[in-house]
Amino acid sequence: MIFGKKANAEARTAESSVRISIFDTAYPIDKSNWRQVYSACLGKMMAIQNACAEQVAKGRNWNVDFGRGTLAFGNDEYPVQFLGSESSYSNTWMWGWNNINGFDEKLIRLAREAKKMGEAWNLEPLTTDTFDLDDTFNGHNLSIVACGISGENYCYYRGPHDNGAVLMAFSGVPDSVFDPVCADDFISTVLDCIQKVSVEHKIFTESFLMWNGTKYDWKGNDLIAHFPQDVVISFEQVQNFWRIASINTVKQAEG
Repeated sequence: MIFGKKANAEARTAESSVRISIFDTAYPIDKSNWRQVYSACLGKMMAIQNACAEQVAKGRNWNVDFGRGTLAFGNDEYPVQFLGSESSYSNTWMWGWNNINGFDEKLIRLAREAKKMGEAWNLEPLTTDTFDLDDTFNGHNLSIVACGISGENYCYYRGPHDNGAVLMAFSGVPDSVFDPVCADDFISTVLDCIQKVSVEHKIFTESFLMWNGTKYDWKGNDLIAHFPQDVVISFEQVQNFWRIASINTVKQAEG
C-alpha cells in the first residue's frame, strides 16, 4: 500500500497522509532511462500545469524580464528560472546551464540542478547541452522533467518568439496550484496523457498517485486507488509492456 494525502475540497474530509515523490522511494525505476523518468514526472506536472493555466496564466499576455528575474502574466509577476531555449532555425534545444547569454547564476539554478541530477543518474538528455528537437526531446518534455524531479514547487511556461521559444520555470504562485486532484480530474489527466504521449503506464500511474497522496492497492492486475470513490485501473501485458486496459470508478456500498 502506498501512503498519500486525499485530494481537493471533497476529498479533504477523508483520511489523509503524506504526499511523496517516487524518486524518494524504493520503487524500481531506472533513473538512467529517459522514458521511465519522464513517465514518473508527467502526471504530476500535467496536474500542476492545468491548474496553473486556470489560476495563474488565465490566457493573459506574458512578459519576461531576465534582468529583474521575473515572468509576468498581465500585471502579476513571479520569480523566474531560465530552463533553456528552442531554435526554429536550427531545430535544436539548448539547456540554460550552457549560459551563452551570460545570465546571472541565480536565473539558471534550476537548470544546473537538473544537470547535476542527470550526472548522478547517468541521464544523458539532462547533461547534453544542445541536441535536435523531436517529439521526445523538446522544450515541453524537458521542462516537465526538470520541474518534476525538483524538490521544489514549479510551474513552467513556453514563451514563443520569432526565432523559436524560451522555456522558463517559475514559482511564487498560489499553493492551490499544487493541490491534489480529485478522482474525476485524475482520470481525465490519465486518459489525456496516455492517448497523446508514449509513457510507461504503471510508472506514470503509480507516481501520479504518490504525488497526489492517494493510497492504493493492487489486486492481481487491477490497481485500486482510494479516492472517496474508488478508482479501478486494470492493466494488461502486451509483450513486455504493461498498459492501461480500462479505468472506472466504483460506487461505495452504503453502510
